[in-house]
Amino acid sequence: MKIGLVTGTVVSTVKQDGLKGLKLLIVQEAGTDGKPLGKNFLVAADAVGAGLGDLVITTAGSSARLTEFTNERPVDAVIVGIVDFIELEGTYSYRKYSIPEK
Repeated sequence: MKIGLVTGTVVSTVKQDGLKGLKLLIVQEAGTDGKPLGKNFLVAADAVGAGLGDLVITTAGSSARLTEFTNERPVDAVIVGIVDFIELEGTYSYRKYSIPEK
C-alpha cells in the first residue's frame, strides 16, 4: 500500500464495460506529512468516496481487484482508505482535522 494525494479526476465516456460505474481519480504519491513527492501519478478507482485534496491509501496490482467494487474488473490501482491522521514516533506528521494532542 502507498499514501497518495488526490489531485484530479479522470472522465472517460468511452471505456471497457468493466470500468463503467467506477469513479477514477488521479493520485500523486505523497509522504507521511501529506505533501506530494515528485511527479509520480496514477489513475485509481475510488472504492471509498475520496475527493480532491484527500490523502488516501492506495493498493495496486492484483490486490487492486480484491475490493467489492473492483472484483473481477480491469483495474491496477484502487483507493482503499482516506487518511485521518498519521502518527510517527508519538508525533502527528499529518492531520486532516484538528485532533487534540496526547
